[in-house]
Amino acid sequence: MDGAPTVSDHLRSTDSDDDEAVYRVVGSHADSVTLLRVSDGDGRRLYTGEVFTVPRDALDTFEAAKNPDGNRSAVTTLSAAGESVYWSLRTFVASLAASPALSTLGLALFVAGAFGRGRVPLPDELLLAVEIGGLLLLVLVGNGRL
Repeated sequence: MDGAPTVSDHLRSTDSDDDEAVYRVVGSHADSVTLLRVSDGDGRRLYTGEVFTVPRDALDTFEAAKNPDGNRSAVTTLSAAGESVYWSLRTFVASLAASPALSTLGLALFVAGAFGRGRVPLPDELLLAVEIGGLLLLVLVGNGRL
């Protein structure tokens, strides 16, 4: 390979005929480079978690490769984003359900602060603080921090 690879570069091995996988450089050290496998032999994006450490003197058996994320269609990208939102919301709601007392308290504080102006005899600044506190409590519980 020409030049030293840097983090986020993509490489493909030229040494093996059966492995056309693409690897992303995720670490660069004085005597080695750490690679993460990011595609299969057909250039399709994979999430394998396979990490390899390659000595710098063995990098001559690698060549630069295209980023496999660059070949995703707009439909695939939007579909993946939709799935991500779905699973994030599902996890958030499950976390809220796992702590019903804190979730109810957070929701009650948020509702009182947001809709209490003119109904609750507290200054607007205090109601804003109650609203923000309730929202923060919901976020912390929903993200599994409490």
